[in-house]
Amino acid sequence: MYQGELKDLLSKRVLVTGGSGFIGSHLCERLVKEGKEVICCDNFYTGQKSNIYHLLDYNNFEVLRHDITFPLYLEVDEIYNLACPASPIHYQFDPVQTLKTCVHGSINMLGLAKRVKATIFQASTSEVYGDPEVHPQPESYWGKVNPIGPRSCYDEGKRCAETLFFDYHRQHKVKIKVGRIFNTYGPRMHPNDGRVISNFILQALLNKPITIYGQGEQTRSFCYVDDLVEAICKFMQTPEEITGPLNLGNPAEMTILELAEKIIELTNSKSKLEFRPLPQDDPKQRRPDISLAKKTLNWEPKVPLEEGLKKTIAYFEEWLRRK
Repeated sequence: MYQGELKDLLSKRVLVTGGSGFIGSHLCERLVKEGKEVICCDNFYTGQKSNIYHLLDYNNFEVLRHDITFPLYLEVDEIYNLACPASPIHYQFDPVQTLKTCVHGSINMLGLAKRVKATIFQASTSEVYGDPEVHPQPESYWGKVNPIGPRSCYDEGKRCAETLFFDYHRQHKVKIKVGRIFNTYGPRMHPNDGRVISNFILQALLNKPITIYGQGEQTRSFCYVDDLVEAICKFMQTPEEITGPLNLGNPAEMTILELAEKIIELTNSKSKLEFRPLPQDDPKQRRPDISLAKKTLNWEPKVPLEEGLKKTIAYFEEWLRRK
């Protein structure tokens, strides 16, 4: 048997950093069910063990407690680098550590990919566009980011990570895939992460005031997690020359006020709206131009917002019952 034929018979060894997080756990589940040998790496700073309990019975799944700001030595074929606090509450709690995760963590994971010749996916973010002056945002737009504001540890950290990925690609021929992830939601969102959908759902289920910053006129586009995971997996299978960055998200845009009203309706809540001052550097509008992802991946989101919200609401109803 030829060496290449033998390799085809073996399961791909996959590392998912941030694998117990919201998106990471869904990605791990997908890869495990595809038969990949999956190593979930997480320091459990924001990741939840409960997100991956159901995967522990699989022989092709293992968990490694590790902080990627320190080097990691493994033998893997693919790396999905999702490790980083992604909500303002979490990434602003320890901004220096957030920046270290983005920069030192990327250097360590790129170094690993270089050594073992693995393909590596970087979970970048729509935050690289900052408070955009171009709408919707295409990948060619360089963004408008405050480099010294309270959100810059994450925004500039992710921008620096992209720089590192493309420099490792150019200088060391590392096989990279960079995806700019827009607002994503679904089951397993952290209940205390301060993100708008989890906030609104929990407030509505508890009949507490729905807290809206500003007048709720700022817009967002929300992608259901299954659609995002599908895009990530398709991206990883593209030819080596396709590096991204690719916008990954749902272009259906709505105001925060419209979202609040929809969640109140779906939960039959008695919650009232409560308006608060707009946080510094909060983007006024956010919507991906996914033309490139459509063309490159033959992909676009399929789950309508109402369907995704119902599944997410059901998850949080069950979470509240278990509390």
